[in-house]
Amino acid sequence: MVAAASLVVAAGAVAGVLAAFDDKPASDEAAPPEVSASPRLAPLPAVPSASAPPTTGSASPSPSPSPSARRTQSPTPPRTDTKREHTTTAAGRLYRHPDSQVLAWVRSHTGDPRHAVIASRIAEQPAAVWFADYAPETVTARVAAVTSGGAALGRVPVVVPYAIPGRDCGGHSQGGAPGLDAYDAWIDRFAAGLGSGEVIVVLEPDSVAQTECLSAGDRADRFASLARAGRVLKSANPRARVYFDAGHSGWNAPGKQAAWLRQAGAASPESSDGFFSNVSNFHTTADEVAYDRRVLDALGGPADLGAVIDTSRNGNGAPADGEWCDPSGRRLGRTPSLSTGESRIDAYLWVKLPGESDGCKGRPGTFTASYAYDLASS
Repeated sequence: MVAAASLVVAAGAVAGVLAAFDDKPASDEAAPPEVSASPRLAPLPAVPSASAPPTTGSASPSPSPSPSARRTQSPTPPRTDTKREHTTTAAGRLYRHPDSQVLAWVRSHTGDPRHAVIASRIAEQPAAVWFADYAPETVTARVAAVTSGGAALGRVPVVVPYAIPGRDCGGHSQGGAPGLDAYDAWIDRFAAGLGSGEVIVVLEPDSVAQTECLSAGDRADRFASLARAGRVLKSANPRARVYFDAGHSGWNAPGKQAAWLRQAGAASPESSDGFFSNVSNFHTTADEVAYDRRVLDALGGPADLGAVIDTSRNGNGAPADGEWCDPSGRRLGRTPSLSTGESRIDAYLWVKLPGESDGCKGRPGTFTASYAYDLASS
């Protein structure tokens, strides 16, 4: 892991004011939005926390498939378009969804001394919208609200389905659908909300890179379900760009990561436009660009497969000590953009919303103003 030294400079007078605010959690944290808060993902490996509880009721979970019933092939919806149309979105503008924790905090804390910094440097930037709760009865409408909002403004939303069974290998963000059959049905409903406009789908963070805990059979089942998910999403909306999980540059070796991605369908144009890296992590953009190109070379597949990088908190790189929980001395990375100037790097995205805590400077997944201010003012 490559570390970058950093210093956090703060004015003493302001620090005293901020300390007073930190003594009042109700003023420092925002209420959960209608959509799911992005969970935390730790660097080595990336470990997400539990997502914020959904504000709408969840349907009763479907029964899990029998453990003895191995899934060697999942059904795929019929394709009406067999020709892949890989259009560039470089000239497009990313969508900022109005229902987010940071925007809620900004609207309700206009007198806070941190307001201007947080509003201008974080709240004004487009960020991904996570769907981290298993709520099949409402997911279509919730996804549609985001994608239609982006389409109305001619902008490109970024959505994160995060409900794979056994996610986080039973760690902080355990949960998701009760089984792969239930997950497949949930993905069908998720895809039904994608609309017909451009949209970027960051498919299941940790689902490929973090599979050491699974048996070979369970891993194959998960990869089959992910490959199916990619096909379903792209069939529902041919303008959707679907990216699979590649961990980050401090995790799996490029060859190993590429082999798993290939098994999960990430080299197939019917399922994938490439992969993402550094989600909720801190590795520098330069390290991720170099790593992603090595993974792409090892992956094979069409020449137009690309990578997207989460740059939300990587301005100072990963901490030298490997700390993953709201580490001090971090700062914002490159602003989100669909024009990177780097070959085969399709976008810089803010997948993890800066200021949403990993669980040390605030409750997991909750926007914490003191943490956001530290990131934005470093």
